[in-house]
Amino acid sequence: MNDSKSRYKNSLSRTRCLFSVVFLFLTLTAIRAQQKPKISTTVDTTFIKIGEQVLWKVQVEVDSTDQVIFPEGQTFSPLETVEAFETDTTRKKSRLQLQKTYALTQFDSGMYKLPPQRIEINGQGYFTDSLQIAVATVPVDTLKQKLYDIKPLMEVKKSTGILWKIILGILLALAIISGILYWFLFRKKPLTEEEKTALLPPYDRALLELKQLENSRYLIQDEYKQYYSELTDIVRSYLEEDVHVSALESTTDELIEKLELLKDAGELKLDDHTLSQFKNILKTADLVKFAKSKPLTSVAEQDRKAIEEIVIKTHEALPEPTEEELMEQAEFQEALAQKQQRRKIIIACASVVGLLLLGGAAATWYYGFSNVKDTISGHPTRKLLHTEWVTSSYGYPPITLETPVVLRRQQLTLSTEEKETVSELTAFRYEHPETLFSIAASSVIGVKEKELKHDAAIEKYLKELESQGTKNIITKQEEFKTLSGVPGVKVYGSGKFPMKGSEELVAGKYVVLCFGGAAFQQQVALTWRKEDSYAQEIIDRILKTIEVKTEI
Repeated sequence: MNDSKSRYKNSLSRTRCLFSVVFLFLTLTAIRAQQKPKISTTVDTTFIKIGEQVLWKVQVEVDSTDQVIFPEGQTFSPLETVEAFETDTTRKKSRLQLQKTYALTQFDSGMYKLPPQRIEINGQGYFTDSLQIAVATVPVDTLKQKLYDIKPLMEVKKSTGILWKIILGILLALAIISGILYWFLFRKKPLTEEEKTALLPPYDRALLELKQLENSRYLIQDEYKQYYSELTDIVRSYLEEDVHVSALESTTDELIEKLELLKDAGELKLDDHTLSQFKNILKTADLVKFAKSKPLTSVAEQDRKAIEEIVIKTHEALPEPTEEELMEQAEFQEALAQKQQRRKIIIACASVVGLLLLGGAAATWYYGFSNVKDTISGHPTRKLLHTEWVTSSYGYPPITLETPVVLRRQQLTLSTEEKETVSELTAFRYEHPETLFSIAASSVIGVKEKELKHDAAIEKYLKELESQGTKNIITKQEEFKTLSGVPGVKVYGSGKFPMKGSEELVAGKYVVLCFGGAAFQQQVALTWRKEDSYAQEIIDRILKTIEVKTEI
């Protein structure tokens, strides 16, 4: 009985241990399966025509807390990325299913290998499988459609949009300056009452001012000093302008004496009573101004009326001006008008020159003297630097680079010696002889079993420079890599280069880049003047954009 109980207990204990081991194994397996991400890729087709697209999809199943980074940029080379679509996220229980789709294409026929893509999950990289994509040319039925020769290059007229903007800007600036000058200098401004009064003849102005004095409030406010001061100033100003005597600076006795002398000489026909009355009024005014005398209001009003009669009588007593005097006055007025016109023109010209100098000084301070000078003079390479750049592929195998102008195809003929190693040569070039600036790109396909060496191509280029008259060539060499990592050889240096239309040599620089393999070779050559900072900026920008195909 005891033995059977013992055996039962031992069997039960072994069963429990077995279940514990199985449970632990299943738990560890589930945890491991939960932690390990799942990656799968699909492609809608492995055969396309030139320019068609391949949809490459990658699916990643991870935990909700995992961080996933998909490929970005041109990582599918030699295929080109057209578009990377948004990531599609689907929750599946406690895990996430992420799907990323890429649209890829290729514009050259052939078999292309879609390289493995790295997907980073929580800092650890996982790689997808590679694929073979076939790109076929578009078939052309030559029996139904005729074949034609390649059309020659056409001259494209430069866009005049920038020129029109510059012209409109200049016209707008001139219109603003003209408006300012017209408003402040040439516009006939409305005259004030004081200016209208000042332009009247002396006789009319004196009568008008006497009338205004009559309507003033001086006598009502017991301001006799101001009243008599204006009264005497009016009559003295009239006598000085119309009778031509220094009345404003003369005392009462001196003024009366001058008028009597004119009367005795027959130049002023006034009676003694008028002169005596005028003398009494002037003495009354002196007493009011200097002795603080205060006459009756009626006396002050009578004095104003008497002065008005004196002005009228004096005007009537003056002899009529001769024709010569009238001509002198007309000539004087004309000369005065011309002087004022010249003054306005001088002010206008000075204002324009001042604005131009101020604008030039501001531009020089902000942009620098050299930049402003080169902009005004139209520096050739500065125009190239600031024009609209284009990205193009040249030759076969293609060389892609960004340049300020499109390179022209060169018609080259292979020599008998070159035909032994070269089966096909395509070359493109742009040159500005006056500035020594040039860009050249060439692709060479070699004859089978004939190796194309970079050293030979570089030596040939340097000999061409020497044959053109370049002296003192200094050569340096280093490794060069494009943005996509394609290695090449860079040879650069300086020398004395010949200039078109001149016998003198100028300091210049050059760069030669060589890429390719045994069956083909690609070359980019650049030259420019040593002190040309704009050309240096162009060269630096071009070197950053060079890309080449690594396979034929």
